[in-house]
Amino acid sequence: MNSSEPAVSAPGKSMTDTTPERSRCADLDLPEAVLQGIRKAGFEYCTPIQALTLPIALAGHDVAGQAQTGTGKTAAFLLAAFNRLLRHPPPPDRRRDDVRMLVLAPTRELAIQIHKDALLLGAHTDLKFALAYGGTGYEQQREQLQAGADVLIGTPGRIIDYHKQRVFGLKRTEVVVLDEADRMFDLGFIKDIRYLLRRCSPPTQRQSMLFSATLSWRVMELAYEHMNNPEKVQAQAETVTADRIRQVIYYPANEQKIPLLIGLARKLQPERAIVFVNTKHWAERVCDWLNANELKAALLSGDVPQTKRSRLLSQFAEGKYRYLVATDVAARGLHIPDVTHIFNFDLPQAGEDYVHRIGRTARAGAEGDAISFGCEDSAFYLPDIEAYLGRRIPTEMLYPEDLPADLKRPPPRARRKPDERRGRAPRGSAREGGRTPDRGPGRPGGGRRPRRPAPSS
Repeated sequence: MNSSEPAVSAPGKSMTDTTPERSRCADLDLPEAVLQGIRKAGFEYCTPIQALTLPIALAGHDVAGQAQTGTGKTAAFLLAAFNRLLRHPPPPDRRRDDVRMLVLAPTRELAIQIHKDALLLGAHTDLKFALAYGGTGYEQQREQLQAGADVLIGTPGRIIDYHKQRVFGLKRTEVVVLDEADRMFDLGFIKDIRYLLRRCSPPTQRQSMLFSATLSWRVMELAYEHMNNPEKVQAQAETVTADRIRQVIYYPANEQKIPLLIGLARKLQPERAIVFVNTKHWAERVCDWLNANELKAALLSGDVPQTKRSRLLSQFAEGKYRYLVATDVAARGLHIPDVTHIFNFDLPQAGEDYVHRIGRTARAGAEGDAISFGCEDSAFYLPDIEAYLGRRIPTEMLYPEDLPADLKRPPPRARRKPDERRGRAPRGSAREGGRTPDRGPGRPGGGRRPRRPAPSS
């Protein structure tokens, strides 16, 4: 994949960017317990990133891999890590609360998915897994760690919280994995990442693996600071962005975008689709229009509480909703199988975000469709996106029949009070103190203060 960032040329081993011939998972030199997990997961052939990463990682070397979502990178680092943990006994001075492997992810959804994959692939090992992420389950996660865990998977904030309370130790860590490193920078976690990595065992005494959509200067600076001479590998990303995803772009006027979205939804009848919108306000409007026109949609924005967010994602995966309307921040780290269509209601500002969006479909060898709207407000992002892809996105003609005239207008949303918009209880409410402010004598009902009589002359 062509990148808008300059090629990295820093000390270390050269980048491997040639996709090897197809190799069978059963031919890998792995412990039998791990091979049983591979068979249970139904894996037969290695994906390109797995075929590139595993020979290096199984030899004990550090890896910095460039790979998009849906390429199989999670299995790549889990298999390599399990191989090391099973074939090398823990240090004799290890305590029960010392974790052997630390996996850091930028979002709770990605952490949950990695944990799920680890349980599947490590089902026949005696490794103990723990999951830590913010928003829910504080005491339950704490108890799981206190019981002892070999592998800790989670988000930086919650892990730092437990570490500062000495719930677990990092000094004897044998494997460290940093997934979606570029997103760590985007979400402002890089100080937290450095805090944790500096408290792990030295880079020469552990194996480290880093994966990112782009191996930019800032990502590689982090790699060379906290890894032991990592070897860079790059899966052929074109297979993610072109071969299995049919991409088209329409050029509607702003007022045509909602009719076009609904018209295409009726025409294409996607089994499961994600609609990406650039702002929370427009995400709410798009979701309301879809539901008003009998296209069942769920809204995923940064304001949605974690419990409701988890419930919506489960219902979307189960088919209760066919459309998920989301902003980029809210959708980061999502792992939802069988997404057939991606709609870019607004074009993203960066090519990297475009690839992250459309990578939600065509996962694990499936096919998918990515449909973008180049409207008056976002069409000027297209040149940078196409430069990042290294190819033009085919243009689709807009016909009158694509714009239905029988749309039902949704009811207006109830206007929220300023305090509610900021997530605060109104002043004087029970949540803020439970007592109505004293109005003072002579001002029943909160009326205006009586006028003072004019001074006598």
